[in-house]
Amino acid sequence: MLIRVGYEIAFDSPHPAPMLLMLYLHPTRELTTRQHDQLRITPNLPISEYYDMYGNRCSRIVAPQGRVVFRNTALVEDCGLPDLQAPKARQAEVQDLPYETLTYLLASRYCEVDSELKDTAWQLFGHTPPGWARVQAICDFVHEHIQFDYLQARANRTALEVYREGVGVCRDYTHLAITFCRNCNIPARYCTGYLGDIGVPPSTAPMDFSAWFEAYLGGQWYTFDARNNTPRIGRILMARGRDAADVALTTTFGINELKTFTVLTDKVS
Repeated sequence: MLIRVGYEIAFDSPHPAPMLLMLYLHPTRELTTRQHDQLRITPNLPISEYYDMYGNRCSRIVAPQGRVVFRNTALVEDCGLPDLQAPKARQAEVQDLPYETLTYLLASRYCEVDSELKDTAWQLFGHTPPGWARVQAICDFVHEHIQFDYLQARANRTALEVYREGVGVCRDYTHLAITFCRNCNIPARYCTGYLGDIGVPPSTAPMDFSAWFEAYLGGQWYTFDARNNTPRIGRILMARGRDAADVALTTTFGINELKTFTVLTDKVS
């Protein structure tokens, strides 16, 4: 299966401002990319690329005063299968986890592991079998607990606030599920990227980037999605991190205003 992905994002700035950009496909997608993504900026600006501590492909620019537009398209080959399921995947003891997974057990900006959610997690999920069944129970709870509402989206809402307010968007579902996993000693990391309406009824809402998470079970990372709570086809990763703070698609060191935001994810015949 071939999937064409891309976006057009425009900002207006009253003054020149440095920006960090995370607007590429994740390096793990390079071997399956048939038409590689290439960031195009209007006006034409120098771009410096680098990789962050989580292995995400990033770049930096200095946006001029006025409007700056980011565009990108890529053609990606996908297996066409839903997210891999492994119901027998076991949960490792903390002392047996690989060192590189330990950071995904700790508190982060939007995932307050060291909060009242710790006791809540064990009260809700302590009776479930450890491993895949426990992560799925967490997804089931979060999926039912949160009401999806774009109009109530808030960029600084934390997992604890999501739990208390019971409303949010895909990043909020993901933050709460990650926090519950970490409190149950399961490493969990935040993912963002493209997820189109492939294999499901098309949505009438405008296309957006999506958030999901990966849990470390049975010696590898598996995809979970508390927002949709069903295996999906055509998930294309852009970035991973501890939470949304690590994978901001654009970070501006100054003032700007979002003017255009269009995301494309289409199956190609």
